[in-house]
Amino acid sequence: MPRIPYLDLEQASPEYREMLKGRYDLNLYRMLPHATTIAPGFLKMGGAILRDSALDPQLREIAILRVGFLSKASYEVHQHKRVARRVGLADAKIAALENEPDSDVFSLLEKLIIRYTDEVVANVKASSALFDELLAALDHRRMAELTLTIGFYMAVSRFLENFEVEIEPVPPSDSDTRVRYSTS
Repeated sequence: MPRIPYLDLEQASPEYREMLKGRYDLNLYRMLPHATTIAPGFLKMGGAILRDSALDPQLREIAILRVGFLSKASYEVHQHKRVARRVGLADAKIAALENEPDSDVFSLLEKLIIRYTDEVVANVKASSALFDELLAALDHRRMAELTLTIGFYMAVSRFLENFEVEIEPVPPSDSDTRVRYSTS
């Protein structure tokens, strides 16, 4: 049970409702508009991370899932396991992200992404040695986007957990559960 009621989306701003077009019907999107003026920016940033980032989608999902596991954010992990599978991340890697971040299923770059995510989550600032090692594998844009992705999903996880947003009883699928929200 969420700590506050989900918002009736008819009460959300027209801009917010318009932005939901083509998105899955998720409880997150019914809790988020309580932050009336921030919610549209949140959707824009999340969309940019998921659709416009230069970071390889599998590396992105490794970082997002690791943030979710470290944050103990069950909703976030649940949703991004689905996204990770859609971008081709192997189930063995998804499983190892929770408790075996040094597993041999990960490449050297993936292990660096995991270590960097762990340091940013735990310490805010990664060590210079780790930052430089990862920067040798990623260009400036990808390094910046990775760091912003980690920070954004730390915020998402904290929002979801503090409002106790519930996992939807029927999981969204690509074929049949696009947004049901009224956009009028």
